[in-house]
Amino acid sequence: QVRLVESGGGLVQVGGSLRLSCAASGRTFSTYAVGWFRQAPGKDREFVAALRWSGGSTSYGDSVKGRFTISGNNAKNTVYLQMNSLKLEDTAVYYCAAAYDFTTLSASYYYRQSSYAYWGQGTQVSVSS
Repeated sequence: QVRLVESGGGLVQVGGSLRLSCAASGRTFSTYAVGWFRQAPGKDREFVAALRWSGGSTSYGDSVKGRFTISGNNAKNTVYLQMNSLKLEDTAVYYCAAAYDFTTLSASYYYRQSSYAYWGQGTQVSVSS
């Protein structure tokens, strides 16, 4: 069992930055893929980014490429999402999720919510003008 706790959300102005954290307990992240998803009011949950810990590869949704960076700290069993140049449309609840990393699978497998077995409770990010 993996327990995930997100933190770091808040209110920020357009163009600002935030760093979200996803701390895991119960298992180490070393054999997992960790993803960030977000859900805005009235919209479907959207893939944001993923980190495959064993190989260190990262993937990003088109709407955040070049602005967001996913990274991890193995010693702290924590994954981060650095969000820069925030836009109004980045306002959402952000969730982290974890799944065992089957290294033979393609990166796109981890773009899907259904690929993840463990989810955090979410953290609100609000971007204002």
